[in-house]
Amino acid sequence: MTRENAKSILLAALILLTALIMAAIAGGTVFAQSGAVRQAGFTDQGDAVRPEGYRRWVFVGSPLTPNALNGGEAPFPEFHNVYVEPTAFDRYAATGTWPEGTQIAKELVMVQTDDSTDEETGANAQVSGIGYFQGDFVGLELLVKDTARFPDEPGGWAFFSFGHSGEPYAETAAAFPTEACNACHEANAADDFVFTQFYPVLRAAKP
Repeated sequence: MTRENAKSILLAALILLTALIMAAIAGGTVFAQSGAVRQAGFTDQGDAVRPEGYRRWVFVGSPLTPNALNGGEAPFPEFHNVYVEPTAFDRYAATGTWPEGTQIAKELVMVQTDDSTDEETGANAQVSGIGYFQGDFVGLELLVKDTARFPDEPGGWAFFSFGHSGEPYAETAAAFPTEACNACHEANAADDFVFTQFYPVLRAAKP
């Protein structure tokens, strides 16, 4: 093989490699722009299937309304670790709207207690200071936007609970009645039934 032939083969290989890379990038862009969103799973009876790998979704925040600041008995005294399914998050970041198929998981985590816990405030003294720290997982809930499956739910949003007694969570869950969750979200959520006012990650992502 002459030096000229070797150079020609190398040049052709480089051109082919560049074309493959550009095709892969273009393919990824088309996929991202297509609005394809990973859908929730449902049983034949219409119950939601517990999502897998939700702790690897986009973590957007963890609000806390402790008992000590709510008359000793807060409606939601746990940390709420909230995760958005990545394809829905990407679509929201690109368009500013929640797409069909959006899944938002909320895992409830108890406030940690130990020998340092103050009975009045419920706070602990730890190496970083006095405050509230996460303890054990206690519940899992899922919010799904699917107007085709839930045409009678405001905004097409349905709410599910896989249990409030810790792991292992239930494998499936029936939708809550509208008045249990949806009505509150409709009246108070800032952005299409989602409480984006409490999550700076979502506010920053919205174009």
